[in-house]
Amino acid sequence: MTNTDVIIVGSGIAALQLARQLQEHLNVIIITKNKVKDSNSYLAQGGVAAPIGKFDKVELHAKDTMTAGCNHQSEEAVKNVIRDGKRIIEYLINDGAPFDRKSNGDLALGMEGAHSMARILHSGGDQTGKYIIEYLLDALTEKVRFVEKELVYELIKNERGHCCGVKTMKGDGSIHRYSAPHVVLSTGGAGSIYSLSSNAPTVTGDGMALAFLAGAALSDMEFIQFHPTLLSLGSTSGGLVSEAVRGEGALLINGSGERIMEGVHPLLELAPRHIVAEKINRERIEGKAVYLDITPVKDFETKFPSITKLCENHHISLSQGKIPVTPGCHFTMGGVLTDEEGKTTIHGLYAIGEVACTGMHGANRLASNSLLEGLVFGERLANHLVTFKRKTSPFTGAYNVQESKGNIGEITFDPTELKERMMRDVGIIRNEQSLTRHLNWLNAQSLSFHTGLDRLSENEIQTYLMWVVSMLITQSALLRTESRGGHIRSDYPGENNSEWFKKSILLINDNHQLRVVRDEQHQIEIYA
Repeated sequence: MTNTDVIIVGSGIAALQLARQLQEHLNVIIITKNKVKDSNSYLAQGGVAAPIGKFDKVELHAKDTMTAGCNHQSEEAVKNVIRDGKRIIEYLINDGAPFDRKSNGDLALGMEGAHSMARILHSGGDQTGKYIIEYLLDALTEKVRFVEKELVYELIKNERGHCCGVKTMKGDGSIHRYSAPHVVLSTGGAGSIYSLSSNAPTVTGDGMALAFLAGAALSDMEFIQFHPTLLSLGSTSGGLVSEAVRGEGALLINGSGERIMEGVHPLLELAPRHIVAEKINRERIEGKAVYLDITPVKDFETKFPSITKLCENHHISLSQGKIPVTPGCHFTMGGVLTDEEGKTTIHGLYAIGEVACTGMHGANRLASNSLLEGLVFGERLANHLVTFKRKTSPFTGAYNVQESKGNIGEITFDPTELKERMMRDVGIIRNEQSLTRHLNWLNAQSLSFHTGLDRLSENEIQTYLMWVVSMLITQSALLRTESRGGHIRSDYPGENNSEWFKKSILLINDNHQLRVVRDEQHQIEIYA
């Protein structure tokens, strides 16, 4: 067994920010199931939002965040994240982070949907994630060790129920163990359990499933954001077409050249994402193709080099000024329930980034807030762990580990079928009939919530973890009998504030059975 101070599972922006802040104080191992740069953060075309403009304020950014999230969040928590984020972004700017600038040297601040101000910083036009990830990687020292191509498939707990390590599996089936007093999940969301997704193929909700199976509480799993504009390739998608394209003036039109957002929302193409996605989805259900008319965007190829390359790779000619688009799964607002530092309901286990439910995004994430959240919680958790180190004795690795037991059942279905069913029955528009149909299919697989996965292959483990996350999303979506943010039900088309305002659905694995708690203010104990 390999011992260290901190294990980080995942290698996105939150993970690397945490590692950067910890490396002078603690030994860190970052474990990723693929390559370090295979993350949603690296793929992020959009930028990072922060109120650093001359006339912008923390309060304005917070108000936009609350509005986009349908006021499902804590306003105080949102303001605190944005205030910390503003400070961190200002530090990164002074440190030489590669943010785009105008010809006069000023920062080029862009506009995106549901923002009231131009406050989006970009790098390399539409390559913000790539630039920031490489910037953070360059700042790491040898005290941060990377372990690639190992799938973390179980959280190890000791006799006191504290998380004290992880089990991993390599492609050859060999099993490895790593121990640490602090285990951090930074595995991203669950977008790729849907057949149409902007996410990296590896982002299938592993961290959420691992935390749930270990007994941690999850929250808000029904709130899934579908990005309005993925490149449409008929029945499949080719990748993300950033919201920044609409921020630069691109219009949404149908095959007849009619603007589809007129009369739908005052902000037209820059309405909150769930509204734009629902409208495009409705047009496509009616058999109408939807396009981004990019003719109003000057110097498109220069401003959006990666989108230009994406279109070229799929033989979409930009000379006609139209990019075919379709909605697809983009972001998971819910996840592992944490406090303001990233602590979960299990001692020694933490969660940061998209895998976590921090109270920042509410029912629908505001564009470009995710990279900001990752930077903030990476720093906050680092401060907590460094302080924790000063108050405790060094870790010796002397834990009595509780070995996993139980039989989950046999994996007999293809993950492709699960993805297609998720898109059809638990997708942009849900109802009791579709959700029940999918829940019945999941139950018919005769699987259970156990952690005894050692006998399975790596592919079978991945498929099983996808089943767990699919079950959590579906159960939550069936229970919330209203439409709010990214959760849209045709049989309950409006918000039900008398029953659901500020109320969250918590999911807990209680003795291998799903326990549901309806909680108003996340009043559940978070451990140090």
